[in-house]
This record gives sequence, structure tokens and C-alpha cells, in this order.
Amino acid sequence: MLYERTALSKLPEKTIEKQLKELKEEDKITPELVFRDPYVLDFLELSDTYSEKDLEKAILNALEKFIIELGKDFYFVARQKRITIDNEDYYIDLLFYHRRLKCFVVIDLKLGKFKAEYKGQMELYLRYIEKYEMLAGENPPVGLILCAEKGKEHIELLFLPEDRIKVAGYLTKLPPKELFAEKLHKAIQRAQLMLEAKN
Repeated sequence: MLYERTALSKLPEKTIEKQLKELKEEDKITPELVFRDPYVLDFLELSDTYSEKDLEKAILNALEKFIIELGKDFYFVARQKRITIDNEDYYIDLLFYHRRLKCFVVIDLKLGKFKAEYKGQMELYLRYIEKYEMLAGENPPVGLILCAEKGKEHIELLFLPEDRIKVAGYLTKLPPKELFAEKLHKAIQRAQLMLEAKN
């Protein structure tokens, strides 16, 4: 399931093999290995109707569980971090630092479906962090836009493989066991076909 939840599953097979080899041999990690999709946030116990502020507040109240869901090596830096650009205030929902990537991670929370303007907003945040917060030896920041729905074609048209912005969905309730069983069955079938193709 971890493999299915990572962005790796959407990359070409040769890229996956290369990144896994680099991780094993050089301990080199990439954003594709770090970020999952979707994130399961059922532990927040949100009601059916909630706002972005409710989502953020629930995440902060359950920060330890949220960091465990994000994955290891994430460190909390700030919430609603105010930045000022041309005398205009903006607020970064959540700011983390990833120890192994050696970079800041900007998280923007969205309630609905992914929209094209979210990418522009995230690019602004990343450029600001790069200009004013980054220290020597650190890598450029990475952005994660968490949306209730991803909008596959928007993402396909807007994002290039080398983009430092990731988009992931989130679930506030675990899907039914039947869906997990179906996905596991498909994953096993794919693995068997890949094994047969190699032999």
C-alpha cells in the first residue's frame, strides 16, 4: 500500500528503479520517495462539514499522528506563518523541515478539488522561503498541496516531473475494507505479471 500511495507509482519504471537504487546504495532520497498520496487523516475525526481552519486546527491538535502519517524525518516549524510581499500579507498553512531532504516543506491545505491557481500560490511561497529562510547547504524548499480531490488532468497539464510542488489527496475516513482488498488483489496481479515478464 505504501508503494501505491507514493508518487513513485506514477513514474516510469526505469525512474523508479533508479531512485530505489540510489536510496539503497547512496542513501539518496527524493521528494517522490517522501510524499504519499493519498494521506489518510481519519484520526482527525472531522465531521462531514469542516473548513480549512478546522482541518488545520485538527491537524495541530493531532500533530504527532499527522507527522507519523506524513512519514519520518519531518519536523514542525510553524503554522499560519505570515510572509509579506509588496506590502501584502500571505499565510503559509503549515511549514515543516525534512531532515534527509535538507529542505523546508510548505503545506497548503485545500478543501475542494485542485485548482490551477493553487500552483501559482505555492510557487510564491517557495520562492519566498528560498529567498528569506534558506541557509547555506540546504536544498530548495518543496511544496505539498493537500486537496480533497486532485483533478488528474489539471495536474498532468500543469506539472513537470522536476517540479518541486507535489499534489496529494487526503481522506478523512478510511475507505471500506472491500476497497483495500480490491486494491491489494490488483497489486498482487500486477506484481505477478511483472515477474512473468522478467522470466
